[in-house]
Amino acid sequence: MNEPRCMTDPAGDTLQDWLEEMSTFVRSIDKKHLLTVGLEGFYGPKNPKSLTVNPADWAALYGSDFVRNSNLPNIDFASAHIYPDHWFHEIEFEESVKFVSKWVRSHIDDGDRELKKPVVFTEFGYSNQNPNFHPSQRDRFFKTIFDEIYASARKNGAGAGSFVWQFFVGGMEEYNDDFGIVPWQRSSTYQLITEHSCRLAALRGLNQLKGSLRELCLQDK
Repeated sequence: MNEPRCMTDPAGDTLQDWLEEMSTFVRSIDKKHLLTVGLEGFYGPKNPKSLTVNPADWAALYGSDFVRNSNLPNIDFASAHIYPDHWFHEIEFEESVKFVSKWVRSHIDDGDRELKKPVVFTEFGYSNQNPNFHPSQRDRFFKTIFDEIYASARKNGAGAGSFVWQFFVGGMEEYNDDFGIVPWQRSSTYQLITEHSCRLAALRGLNQLKGSLRELCLQDK
């Protein structure tokens, strides 16, 4: 399940029933893996946050609702995506950063207060097709998200982690979109991602790490 929508039923009952059916079925055949929905994170028309947090009115019309969909008993953790440059047609970079910070805090707050579940930002990216794009903007975009997650995690809050869309290795350019990056091609981006990974790991104790992540995080200690 990834970015499910049902625009023929904006109220969300059709999608909710389907998510309940599918999550129950998957749980019945596999009890060893965590389940999530892969939501974009939009709030439905019955949620007050549809007016204060959604990027625009259209976001409440897709038949999904972050809180309602994530609150199903067989969903283990909540998920949300972050693509402000696709959600807004014209927005200055500074306004985009403000939106991202508010968006992340709102969903973590839902995890803490209503869902009582971890929240993972399972997709986010900053397009290199934006007017006047510079890689430093992507770094700041990433850092804004990372800092909000870490601020929650260090207090044992719902902020649980994130997945950048999308990482490549050299030679895979033909599969790229306007979000893909090869992290080590830009040292500041690679350092930002590494430091964030290691500081989250440190909250659980670096000595518990194994393999390459342990080696990476301990090399400067």
